Amino acid sequence: MTAPAAERIRVWREDPVSFVRDNFGVEPDAWQVDMLRAVPTNNRLVASACKGPGKTAVLAWIGWNFLATRPHCKVPCTSITGDNLADGLWTEFAKWQGRSPFLRKAFQWTKTRIVAKDHPETWWASARAWAKDADPSAQANTLAGLHEDYLLFLIDEVSEIPDGVVAAAEAALTGGIETKLVMAGNPTRTEGPLWRAVGADRHLWHVTRINGDPDDPKRSPRIDIDEARKQIAKHGRDSYVVRVNILGLFPERQADKLLDVVDVERAVERAAPEGTSSSDARILGLDVARFGDDASYLAPRQGRVAWRGREFRGLDTVELAEQLIRSIDKWQADAAFVDGTGVGGGVIDHCRHRGYGHVVHEVQFGARAMDPDMYQDRRTEMHWRLAEWVKGQGCLPQDQMLADELAAPRYWFDKKGRVVLEQKVDIKARMGRSPDRADAYALTFAGTVMPSRAAAAQAASASASRAAVDYDPFGNR
Repeated sequence: MTAPAAERIRVWREDPVSFVRDNFGVEPDAWQVDMLRAVPTNNRLVASACKGPGKTAVLAWIGWNFLATRPHCKVPCTSITGDNLADGLWTEFAKWQGRSPFLRKAFQWTKTRIVAKDHPETWWASARAWAKDADPSAQANTLAGLHEDYLLFLIDEVSEIPDGVVAAAEAALTGGIETKLVMAGNPTRTEGPLWRAVGADRHLWHVTRINGDPDDPKRSPRIDIDEARKQIAKHGRDSYVVRVNILGLFPERQADKLLDVVDVERAVERAAPEGTSSSDARILGLDVARFGDDASYLAPRQGRVAWRGREFRGLDTVELAEQLIRSIDKWQADAAFVDGTGVGGGVIDHCRHRGYGHVVHEVQFGARAMDPDMYQDRRTEMHWRLAEWVKGQGCLPQDQMLADELAAPRYWFDKKGRVVLEQKVDIKARMGRSPDRADAYALTFAGTVMPSRAAAAQAASASASRAAVDYDPFGNR
């Protein structure tokens, strides 16, 4: 490399803005300048953007800058689907290469890889995706196992990316001479990698926010200001459409979620009301593990109060049934609803054999709903009732795993207008674990339960009433 060429590479490495100007002949927007200038000094960068400000172009600029200025580097790229990656970020790479004689001469673009012509085996970018039916482990492997002195991960549409994919990229940041993770997305969900990067984990990230707010002088000029005003007038500034698409803000409530983070937090903070009566039935819900990495979970609820439950691992059906029986006896439970799918049937059979058939009731998640015109199946119906309870006057225990699971499921309507809840396997794929706790509490809404005569008699005593509602059946609240 000649001295002038080496000096040019050094300048581009330290100043990606000059790289964009010199190679592509464009002047970046103000927010694009800020993000580009942050690249040399930060190893985690995230852009949370409204719709259409040019965020994918910036990812491509950063990718080309890294390829052009770091020797024998690797730039793995991904997005929510293979088609989205091909039509979005990977097309942007091709578009901007076409504007640069230098990049066309030095690199070869194909549908899945970009390689340095002089060193194609060791100097490249690659388009990576996972199969639609991939489990969390296979998803994480999309960006796992990569190690290099110079390594840059680019993730587009990160709001929808599984947590394991981002975690695999972050794990690689501890090695090499220069390793970076750059991601961008629209703030569509109050969960997931984008939500955490600009929120709880903000101290780890250089965060760039982009909006098209007509009243903000720092707005993106690429968003049509007249159309933005029309959308605000039509839907209101607090609507999901305007907050996400125009203002670049996370929604106050996700349009397709039974429960949002705020709903769950309020239920956790809500104190047990003075008026709660011990005459409310004591109900247990048991979600039985069906896979090796899942756990069985036993959840207790009495009226407006739910207590922290118990998790069981490695128990056979007889042992789990005996644990349930002990809890029924200790708490004098009026009913226990058990997930009877798969091995759950064995738990129910043992409880019936032991004389607890009048208390233990089988529930099939996939069975016909009690209101079949409203819900697709029994599981959807139970979760809907649970959500109404949480948003109403329900009191939840302090349990972060439960909180995350309650705020995870999505729902939609089928052609018959019935509510359809996201499948458990799909939730597990996104979260990296099965939502066993949420399902256990949902089971406590499987049916209407009348309290036993003994409990009703006890409730007649005013002095016993308050003590009964404050009683934690498992002693861990």
